[in-house]
Amino acid sequence: MDGLLGYCRQGFEPELAGELSERAGTAGLPGYARTERDSGYVLLLTPDPADADALDRALPFSTLVFARQKLRLLAELRGLDPGDRITPMLQALRGQARFGTLLMEHPDSDAGKPLAGLARSLGNALRPALRKAGLLGAQDDPRLPRLHVCFVAGDHAFLARSLPADSAPWPLGIPRLRMHPDAPSRSALKLEEALRVLLTDAERARLLQDGMRAADLGAAPGGWTWVLTRHGLRVTAIDNGPLRPHVLDTGQVQHLRADGFSWQPPQPLDWMVCDMVEQPRRVAERMATWLREGWCRQAIFNLKLPMKKRWQETQLCLELFARQAGRPLTIRARQLYHDREEITVLALPA
Repeated sequence: MDGLLGYCRQGFEPELAGELSERAGTAGLPGYARTERDSGYVLLLTPDPADADALDRALPFSTLVFARQKLRLLAELRGLDPGDRITPMLQALRGQARFGTLLMEHPDSDAGKPLAGLARSLGNALRPALRKAGLLGAQDDPRLPRLHVCFVAGDHAFLARSLPADSAPWPLGIPRLRMHPDAPSRSALKLEEALRVLLTDAERARLLQDGMRAADLGAAPGGWTWVLTRHGLRVTAIDNGPLRPHVLDTGQVQHLRADGFSWQPPQPLDWMVCDMVEQPRRVAERMATWLREGWCRQAIFNLKLPMKKRWQETQLCLELFARQAGRPLTIRARQLYHDREEITVLALPA
């Protein structure tokens, strides 16, 4: 068995399966998706290892919307003996190059979470066995590919490989963020994650500097505004509703009681962010207007997805936004861990 293994939010397996299948077809490569509802993962399979490698190259992780993690599948092991799960794993990995680290994982799903203890305890035994077999160095090496062992049942596991430059750096593809006690709302975690996931370290240093100016459309109660002020930005918060007093106390925020869909800035801004609950196509069109008119240089916004045909709606909205923006942009979109029925979109000058 060869192909790709992708992790996703539970319940969004059809969206990731549709995305992977369509992307493979666009690249002219064979591949069929296999998944189960609420499993938290999707397989994109092909009978030829060369095609699997080509799929891995043609579907870079940074371009995927519904994948939390993208892995190159190495083997599927079924019917594992609880008394010896390690031997068949070593046999399946025979001939592989040395890995830099081992990640013991499970899908982030109702069925997968109870497997955390098994994965953790088996990892303690598997690491020395891998080192003895020459498949793992004595110390973790972040430059080398990582080995992922993903348990989906006690007797059923996938072995997969990730390249550090083409995958999420966190176990399960989930950046673990703590809710700050001063955060006005849990939505602050969405913007914190977006800045960490959608921007590189170098981009964050360059694009989030003290004194830069931003607008937050639909700001109340101030979660996203608060995140921006913590990065040193001065924010115009647009919402007819109130902001938490301590957000205004920063001295970096001007609150205007106005409609986020009609307000426009008197002069160009560095950033615009938006987390308004509205039809995704209407949001995409308004966000495109901001970029087309030069009201902001960069933007981060959320698109609330419908209950059905979410991959198709995502494609339509992203294409609509790119077309109506009328300027070269770098667009990255992802369903983040702290998102729910939505995706988060980043737009930067190309």
